[in-house]
Amino acid sequence: MKTLVQAYKKAILDGDEKSAYEVEAAICIMENEKNDLSLKLSEMLAEITTGKDKLLRLKADFENFRKRSENDRITFTSDFQGDVIENLLPIVDSFEKARQQIKPETEKEKKIDTSYQGIYKQFVEVMRYLGVAVIATVGKPFDPSIHEAVGREESQEIRAGIVMQELRRGFVLGEKLLRPATVKVSTGPGPVKVPPNTEKSTEQSTEMVQPADDPASTINTS
Repeated sequence: MKTLVQAYKKAILDGDEKSAYEVEAAICIMENEKNDLSLKLSEMLAEITTGKDKLLRLKADFENFRKRSENDRITFTSDFQGDVIENLLPIVDSFEKARQQIKPETEKEKKIDTSYQGIYKQFVEVMRYLGVAVIATVGKPFDPSIHEAVGREESQEIRAGIVMQELRRGFVLGEKLLRPATVKVSTGPGPVKVPPNTEKSTEQSTEMVQPADDPASTINTS
């Protein structure tokens, strides 16, 4: 382009109209080609930008899909485990009842009980490995989200709203409630009851201190 401009200036100074016209035509052609290239470059840059945006969207969609798939897998696994463990909870109850009721006396019975308790211990360890935890009850504040109250009783020792007795164990799997704990809840101390003899004595004392209605009993100060 610089060479053409110099040639154009020389043709003008020399008065060579033909050469000047040819140089002008060449300059116009080059300008048109430059504009075409600029336009193509702009189009290519726009396509590249669009391609980058599409790639970023595809990456974001894929990442969201991966996260959803992972969450679905975890949820499915957790739900499946929860369903299986819920079906096994009655077995835990049976083991607990048997442990409380069986009182082995002979050596043979003691061996059977030891074997029985060994199986129960293994079962508990498997449950713990799966993430199952026992819900705390006695001495804890009553929580309707994890406790099921089947009775309320007065207590002089335990304040109101505190679990005083566990009737059936409750379990959780992570943050999922498998079964609420069945409990009794304290209502606190009841109203103070006055013994009947005390009430009678109080009434008699009240009658004795009442003023007499007989005017003669009034002290005459005149």
